[in-house]
Formats: sequence, C-alpha cells, structure tokens
Amino acid sequence: MNRSIKLGIVIVTMSIMLVMLPTLQKPAQSQSGAPEAPAGFDNLTNGHISQADFNAFRATFEEEETIADGLGPTFNNTACVNCHKVPVTGGSSNEFETRAGHLDANGNFVEHPGGSLVQDRAINPSIKERVLPGEDTTKRASVNTLGGGFVEAISDATLIGIRNSQPANIQGLAIFVPILEAPGSTRVGRFGWKNQHASLVSFSADAYLNEMGITSPLQPVENTSDGNSVAAFDTVPDPEDVGGVDVNRFAQFMRATKVPPRDPALVGKAQTIAGEQLFHNIGCDGCHIPTIVTAPAGTVLNGGFFTVSAALGNKTIHPYSDFLLHNIGTHDPIVQNGGQSTLNMVRTAPLWGLRNRAFLLHDFSAQTIIQAITSHGGQAQGAADAFGALPKNDQERLITFLESL
Repeated sequence: MNRSIKLGIVIVTMSIMLVMLPTLQKPAQSQSGAPEAPAGFDNLTNGHISQADFNAFRATFEEEETIADGLGPTFNNTACVNCHKVPVTGGSSNEFETRAGHLDANGNFVEHPGGSLVQDRAINPSIKERVLPGEDTTKRASVNTLGGGFVEAISDATLIGIRNSQPANIQGLAIFVPILEAPGSTRVGRFGWKNQHASLVSFSADAYLNEMGITSPLQPVENTSDGNSVAAFDTVPDPEDVGGVDVNRFAQFMRATKVPPRDPALVGKAQTIAGEQLFHNIGCDGCHIPTIVTAPAGTVLNGGFFTVSAALGNKTIHPYSDFLLHNIGTHDPIVQNGGQSTLNMVRTAPLWGLRNRAFLLHDFSAQTIIQAITSHGGQAQGAADAFGALPKNDQERLITFLESL
C-alpha cells in the first residue's frame, strides 16, 4: 500500500486581538462581521455535535488499540491521543514519525520501499522497518488538530485567493488532493505537513492505517514492512475498522473541537500589541495569515460528503497560516501528493497554539521561537533577515506576541 497519500473574505492584518471566550458567551463579532469561532482548551464541543457525542467520539480518539483490534503489524503508536494530546485531546505532542526516500539519477524522488513512512514499531521484531543506506530522511512532528473542522470548512476559493494575493517571491503552492470518501473528487489540501489531505475523514483513515496499522473501508490494504508482505503476521480480517465507524468518529470529534485560544495573560498587553505590529511590518503575515473566514453554513464540500454546519460556517478564525506549501529552507526531502515540485516544501505551520509546543518546525529542529525564525530561508528568507535586523527590544516584543498564541 502506498503510504504517500497521507476567498470568501480574508483579512491579512488584525486590528484587535482574539480574546478567549467564556464557554457560554455569545461569540463576538469579528472585524469582518462573521462571528468568532469558539476557542478553548476545555474538552467542550464547538456545537457541531452534541456534548454527549463529543465525549463519546473523544473516547474513541483516546482508545488504545491492541493486536486483537488489528494493531499493526507495523505501526507508530497505539492511540490517536498519544500523538495529539497537548494541552488537551486533539492538540499536538512531542511524538514524531520518520519519512525516507532518495533522488534517482534524474533527480526525481523515490520513496522508501512500501512508502515514505518508515514505521517505528511492529508486533514482531522481524518485521520492524528500517531506513535504508543512502536514503534521505526527515522527522515529522505530530500536528495540532484542534479547530480542524473550521480548517476543513475553508473554501478552496479562499485558499486560492490567498495564494493569488501573495507576492511572487513568497507565493504558496496549492495542490488538489483526492477525497478518499468521494472517489474522483479533489479539494485543495490543508492537512498534514505536505497538505496530503483536504478532508478530515481522509486524514483519519490515513492516520489509522499508517500510524496504527488499522485498515478501514477507505484504506483497506495493510502496509508492508520495507516493501515486504506482512500477511503472515496479520490475524484480523481487513478492513479491521468495520464500516469505518472509528474513522468517522475521529473526523467528527476533530470537526467539533474548539480553536486554540490566545493566552489571556498576554492578550491586550502593550508588548504583545507592539509585537503583532512588528509581525506584520517584517512580512511574517504574508504566509502566516492572521484571519480567515470559513464558508457559509450549508456549503457542500468533500465531493458531497461534508455539509458545513451552522457551528462551523461563516466563522472567523485566526490560524496564522495560509495552509499552502512553501519552501522555507527547512529541508523536508519527501514527495507525497503534489508531485516532484513539492520536494522540500512544507505547509505553513498554523501558529495558533504555538505556546504549547516544546519543539518547533516540522522536524523539531528548533527549541526556541528565535531558532525557528532564524532557521527560515528560501521563500521566508526576507522575513527572517528582517527579524534579525530588528533591535533586541523589538525582537522581544515580537516573541511576546508569538508566545501569546
């Protein structure tokens, strides 16, 4: 099984800060007129589904899989929550996966046998995967999924509009990727470090197979071990997620999560406000877009399999991302969806929830915000240089702003 398959109003600047809303408070109106999406690290539904369903689906997201459930034979972890739990279920973590491949004589990417994902664990040590000599590798940090339903509800036209508004030197790449639940349909990718998915159902099915080794109707074929069959170790009939029940629960849970809130201790402080203005002045918000509005409620997406609910539709979010691919010089030498041009490109990391990450960048190579900024090159070189040219006091103001996210 190939594991590589894993506009609308846009406001580029913000004049006010997002304040964490009390759970029962009516959402504030944004500058665009669209209500703010509910924010909070509180394990409460955003209203897309009931709290009872949210709790039940969160329990499925947190469930530990066993060999009897179909875990493996090769896998990375045993539960979704193990990679998505900081500060609450659905967030990020310090877990990572390994991707590998090499360039052939013509400079084209060739993935590791069986797929670019090299899984770290196996139910039998004889089939544990290993990076091969001569392969280039990268770590991939687990991604935050909180607020994922609002990201899924961004229209393709909005993302294309953002791309078209960007100067040529920093213009992002929008790729159209398959919707697994709607064969033949595509949308602009937005989930995963390579934007390999546009649908949370597709994202969930991919992760269930590739991170836990559990097949589903959308991903019914087991992975291999370095390209070799693992059938002798697979004792549970495929698809192991019968009817795709778990996959759909994962997707519904993520759709119902609130967006990461700002730090109330820093929002509104003079240092934070000044830092946000500097973030704009040096061009960081050319790619880390502060504000996006989701598609109207009732909009049908994902090839007809997802209708934007009232809870998700026409909501203002502040992801600080354009959800496009860029080459920022941080080296991700892997091709998934999108073709050879995506080599060394990564999705613009959404900065909401940034303060909860211990390590930064797609490969955990930065331990501080300053290291992350100064590691930027390629299309982000100009912003990185502009940050380096700031007086120390201004750098500290900008860092304070980022620490408020």
